[in-house]
Amino acid sequence: MMRGQAEHPWRRSGVFRRFSRDTNGASTLEFAIVSVPLFLLILALFQVAFVFIATFALESATSRAARLIRTGQAQSFSAAAFKDEVCKQLTAPLTCGSLQLDVRKYTNFGSAAGGLTQPLNESGGMKDDFSFDPGKSGEVMVIRAFYPLDIGSMLPAEVSMSNMSGNARVLVATAAFRNEPF
Repeated sequence: MMRGQAEHPWRRSGVFRRFSRDTNGASTLEFAIVSVPLFLLILALFQVAFVFIATFALESATSRAARLIRTGQAQSFSAAAFKDEVCKQLTAPLTCGSLQLDVRKYTNFGSAAGGLTQPLNESGGMKDDFSFDPGKSGEVMVIRAFYPLDIGSMLPAEVSMSNMSGNARVLVATAAFRNEPF
């Protein structure tokens, strides 16, 4: 150090040296740094599990109800009666209130791939103009079930699984088949 310069007060007392050597509270500080990403990861895991369970419940109900159309049992059903049959097959966490069904016939499986409707409107909400046509014997059918699942707002928007307005995720279950001879 040059003559005439005042020594910095921290250097004199060795505060920096003592602070850098002190390890008291290091574990607490490290946990505080790691805990936020850890809790976000745990919340994301719960959200993925919740969506997976709900999707499985919707797919199961759709495939069971599709059998009613495939075997000709639903030919005399109205759209509301068919929805009631699907609702009988729904399990928790799904309820019947938000379920939307789209039942369409196609000339072949190739035309079915290009003719599927989008379930969401421009503002991110569910459409309500789905059709119900159970078809006739031997026709190609596509049944689609849509369910807007409220996934909550536990996670920030950057990591949330919502894909529609209102912090919800639209679940889609599809069954494609050719009606049996009836």
